Amino acid sequence: MSSTQAKQLDLLSRGAICRDGGSCLRPPVPPSSNHDGGTRRLEKAKVSLNDCLACSGCITSAETVLITQQSHEELKKVLDANKMAAPSQQRLVVVSVSPQSRASLAARFQLNPTDTARKLTSFFKKIGVHFVFDTAFSRHFSLLESQREFVRRFRGQADCRQALPLLASACPGWICYAEKTHGSFILPHISTARSPQQVMGSLVKDFFAQQQHLTPDKIYHVTVMPCYDKKLEASRPDFFNQEHQTRDVDCVLTTGEVFRLLEEEGVSLPDLEPAPLDSLCSGASAEEPSSHRGGGSGGYLEHVFRHAARELFGIHVAEVTYKPLRNKDFQEVTLEKEGQVLLHFAMAYGFRNIQNLVQRLKRGRCPYHYVEVMACPSGCLNGGGQLQAPDRPSRELLQHVERLYGMVRAEAPEDAPGVRELYTHWLQGTDSECAGRLLHTQYHAVEKASTGLGIRW
Repeated sequence: MSSTQAKQLDLLSRGAICRDGGSCLRPPVPPSSNHDGGTRRLEKAKVSLNDCLACSGCITSAETVLITQQSHEELKKVLDANKMAAPSQQRLVVVSVSPQSRASLAARFQLNPTDTARKLTSFFKKIGVHFVFDTAFSRHFSLLESQREFVRRFRGQADCRQALPLLASACPGWICYAEKTHGSFILPHISTARSPQQVMGSLVKDFFAQQQHLTPDKIYHVTVMPCYDKKLEASRPDFFNQEHQTRDVDCVLTTGEVFRLLEEEGVSLPDLEPAPLDSLCSGASAEEPSSHRGGGSGGYLEHVFRHAARELFGIHVAEVTYKPLRNKDFQEVTLEKEGQVLLHFAMAYGFRNIQNLVQRLKRGRCPYHYVEVMACPSGCLNGGGQLQAPDRPSRELLQHVERLYGMVRAEAPEDAPGVRELYTHWLQGTDSECAGRLLHTQYHAVEKASTGLGIRW
C-alpha cells in the first residue's frame, strides 16, 4: 500500500463525511474513559470495503479510498510482469472503456469522442495492452435484457405483487445501498440484468476467451469507468469464477486514474497517432465508437419505455417527453391513450431522490412501473471518478461532457451489428440458460450491523 493510500485509509478510519453531510462509514469507537476520569485512545480502526455504507460519499470521491487491488498500479504490475515472462506465461491484457469516461477525457483534452477513443486505444497498446473494447457494445445486451425482463414482469404482475415497479440495476452504488439498507424488501424489485461492465466481463472472460483459445484466468480484464463504485461491483463474489479462480473484471480504473496513468507515462493524448478500434466479434463494427439514446447513464428508461410501448400496446414512441418533478434529477415519463395511463416511468438520480422513491414504495404509494435509478446526482457523466476542472465551474464542465457524449452515433441495441450473432452462437438463444447465467445476476440482503453505540445501520 502506498503512503497516499495509507493516509486516505487513516482519514477514513476516523469517520469520513460524505457529500450529503452524513457519515459514509460505520463510525469508529470513541475514546474510552479511564478509572481516573481521563480518556485513552483505543486502537486505530481498520477500514475495509465491508464497512462501506454505500452512501456514494467516499468510495465515489476521488479524494478518498483507492482500493489496492483496483488501481492503475496493479495494471502496471501486470504489464511489467508480461515483459519479463516467457510468451506462454504472459496474460492477455484487455481494457474496456466506458462511453462516459471517453467523454470526460475528450473534454479534458479538447478532442472529439472518436479521436479520443482511437488515441486512447493507441496509448493502451503502447504500454502493452493487447485489446481495447468499448462497453457500449456490452450495454446492448444489458438494455435488451432489461427490456425483456420488464415486459415479462408487466405481463405477470397479476400473479406477483413484487413484479413492479422494476428498478434499474446498472448503478452499483444504488445496489449496495439497497442490499445494506433495505434488504429483502427492495431486492425483489431490482432488475436482474447485469450492468454493461459485468456483461463485458462475461463477454471477455467467456466468449472472447473461447475465441482466443484461452482459459479465463489467462486474461487480465481492466475496465475504465466514471465512478469508484464500479470497483465494488467488480469485487462481488457473484462475478468470480470459482473453477478458474478469476474475476470477470480484474481491475477497474476510474477516468481520473487513467489521466494519472497518462501523466506518469509522460504521454499527451492529443499527440498520439490514432489506432484502429478493436471489436469483440467479426460481425461488430469498430470503425467508430457508438452509444445509445436516452442520456448519459445508459438510456435504460427510454429503451425500456419504447420497447414496452411497442411490445405491450403496439404504440411507436418517436420522442420521449420528460416531466420534471421536485428537481431535474427526478422526472416522469408517461404513455397515455384516450386519457388512460398505460405506462408510468421515472428517473431518480442522487440519494435524496432515491430515499424518497423507496419511502413511497414502502408506503404503497409508488405509481411507477419502471424507475431508472442512479446514485450520482446528474447520473453517470457526473460520477465521482470523472475528471474535474479547477478553473471551470462544475456545471459548465458537466454540460460540455454531456454535449461530447451526445455527439457519438446512437444505435438501437436490437439492430447493432454482432448482437444477434452472439445471442445465437454464444448464448444459444435469448431466453436460454446460458443467457440467464451470463447476462443476469442476483442480490443479497446484508444484515445490518451494530456500531456499539446503540445505532443500527
